[in-house]
Amino acid sequence: MDIKELVDYLGKEIPANYACSWDNSGLQVGHGGKEIKKVYIALDATEEIVCDAAMKHCDFLLTHHPLLFKGIKQVSGDTSIGRKLYMLIGNDIACYSAHTNFDSMPGGMGELAGQLLQLGSVSPLEDMSGHLEDPWGIGVVGNLAAPITLGELCDQVKQVFSLKNISLFQAAPMERPVQRIAVCPGSGRSMLDAVIRSRAEVFLTGDIGHHEGIDCMDMGITVIDAGHFGLEKIFIPVMAEKLSREFPELEIFTAKPAAPFRVY
Repeated sequence: MDIKELVDYLGKEIPANYACSWDNSGLQVGHGGKEIKKVYIALDATEEIVCDAAMKHCDFLLTHHPLLFKGIKQVSGDTSIGRKLYMLIGNDIACYSAHTNFDSMPGGMGELAGQLLQLGSVSPLEDMSGHLEDPWGIGVVGNLAAPITLGELCDQVKQVFSLKNISLFQAAPMERPVQRIAVCPGSGRSMLDAVIRSRAEVFLTGDIGHHEGIDCMDMGITVIDAGHFGLEKIFIPVMAEKLSREFPELEIFTAKPAAPFRVY
């Protein structure tokens, strides 16, 4: 198959109209007509990931976070972006990113995370109809089938997302029953107003800030910060399954699920 067939599929499966205006999803590096046999899927196009894709002789790197967010004025081996571009182009590896369009679309990141927690009656956490043709939203809110204690919910989050630890801005005792949960994989700092409107008792997200966490506590909402990587890593197995099902002729490689930081 060629790159156009794969890019067309990704464009239909993860429509560009769901992306935020500031985003840069889509084809980052590549040229038409290139034959695709091996695809590497990762959350980020780090130098380690690009190098591994090159060593495995991959033709296509699919990431969640874009390699290129802003315009660049030079391609230099003295910068991380420059080195990655040199490596991708030198090894003829195309790079494609599906970012906020994957986050926002029905069945996307927020809904997938909610399904892992077995949330029911799920609805968008934020109405983004101002710039989406078919609005859904970044993040979801829903209800557990029955109340569980905050401590049990924390254990469940660690189990289903395979996490060793999480951070809590705790607004209630661990024995307090909770049922209504808001979920925003990735950074949830800008979602506080939507979380408050949703009447959620707990907000599960990543990259929450100190002040935002305290604000939630003051509103009686416990924040479970599972880390940006901790929640969004589900992109990798989801996309691997989609591509393996749709294109069985492709050889699929996936990045190892390792956080880019260590707790010391």
